[in-house]
Amino acid sequence: MASNDVDLSSLRIERSASGAGKPGRSKTTRRILFWGIVILIVAALGFFLKSFFNPGIEVQLVSASLTSPAQADAVLTASGYVVARRKAAVASKGTGRLVYLGVEEGDHVKRGQVIARLEDNDVIAWREKARENLRMAEADLHEAQQSLERTRELLKRNVIAQSEFDLAEARYHRIVASIESARFAVKEADVAVDNTRIIAPFDGTVLQKNADLGEIMAPFAGAASSRAAVVTIADMSSLEVDADVSEANITRVGPEQNCEITLDAYPQQRYPGYVTKIVPTADRAKATVLVKIKFKEYDQRVLPEMSAKVTFLKAGAAPSDSTKSLLTVPAAAVAKRNGRDVVFQIKEDRAVAVPVTTGRRLGNAVEITQGLKEGDKVISKADEKVEDGAKVSLASK
Repeated sequence: MASNDVDLSSLRIERSASGAGKPGRSKTTRRILFWGIVILIVAALGFFLKSFFNPGIEVQLVSASLTSPAQADAVLTASGYVVARRKAAVASKGTGRLVYLGVEEGDHVKRGQVIARLEDNDVIAWREKARENLRMAEADLHEAQQSLERTRELLKRNVIAQSEFDLAEARYHRIVASIESARFAVKEADVAVDNTRIIAPFDGTVLQKNADLGEIMAPFAGAASSRAAVVTIADMSSLEVDADVSEANITRVGPEQNCEITLDAYPQQRYPGYVTKIVPTADRAKATVLVKIKFKEYDQRVLPEMSAKVTFLKAGAAPSDSTKSLLTVPAAAVAKRNGRDVVFQIKEDRAVAVPVTTGRRLGNAVEITQGLKEGDKVISKADEKVEDGAKVSLASK
C-alpha cells in the first residue's frame, strides 16, 4: 500500500532546540527558587521575632475623672472630717437607776426637753418632807409673832420683866430663821428632783444612745457597771470641717480663705466654705496644723464624722457656682492627629486613637465633653512617638 512508503522522519521532535536537553539550567532554576523561598522565610521569621521581643513604647495610664471647675484656682488640698461645733454628751447630775428614756438615734430634741429620767421616789419624798417642815415653821411664826406683840404691850405697862420680852423676841427670830432654813431645804429638794431629769441643753439631734433602761447612772461613772452619759447630741446647724494641713504648706492657708469641700460619700457634690480658724499649735506626731473650715451652705446629707477633702482656693477666687463636675484628663494625654484632638487607649498591646471633643482648661487638666466616660483609661502622655496602632507596654511604677 502507499501508506507504507510515508516518511515519518518529519515528525521527530528536536529536543536540543527547546533546551530540555541541558540539565544544568534546570538545576540552577530550582536552586534560585529554593534560596528565594529560604530568604522570604528568614525575613518573615526575623520580622516576627523583632515584633515579639520588642516591648514597644513604655507608657503610663491615667483615668478620666470628674473634677470641680474650681480646681483651676486650687493652691492646696487637705483631708479632714466633718465635726459639730456644738456637741454634748448629756449626763445626769444625780445618781440613780434609769427608768425613762424618750429618744432614739436620729431624733430631734429642743432645748429644755426631758430626754430621760432617773428613779426619783426617794428625792420626791424628801421634797415633800421639806415642804411640810416649811409649813410647820410658818405656823409657828404666826403664834410667835402674836406672843411677841402681847409681851411688848405687857412690858409697856410694866406687868412683866424685860427678860420675858427678850425670850419672846428671841423665839420669834429663831422661828423666822427656821423658816428661811426650811425654804432652802425645799429648794435643795427641788434641785435633787430636777437632777433626776436629764434635759437637752440646746436644740440638736441625737447622735448616739449611751445607756439603756435599768442601768445605773452616775455623774462620774466611777463604777464599772454605771454610766455617765445617757445620749450624745449635736447641733446640726454648727457643722464644720477639721482639716490637717502639713506644716510645709500652712503658709498657703489664711483666715477667711475660700474653700471647696467634697465629701467622700458624695464625690460629685461640692460645698462652699471658708477658713474660720487656724489653731495656733502643731501636732508633733503628724507634723500638721489643724485648720477649721466652716460651711457656707450644706444640706441634710452632711453628717458628723464624715470624711472630707478641702480644696483651698487662691486669693480672690470664689467657689464655683456650678454644681456639675467636669470630666477631665491630663492635658498631656490629648494630642493632635490629622487636625483632630485624640487620646490613646490600649487594646491588645496597641495604642488606639480615640477622637475626643475638649472643653475648658483646668490647671494641668482639660475637660472632655465627648468621646470618654468616667473611669476610662488613657495614655497619660501622648507624645509624637505614640501613634495609632503603635505597640506599647505599661511602664513599671
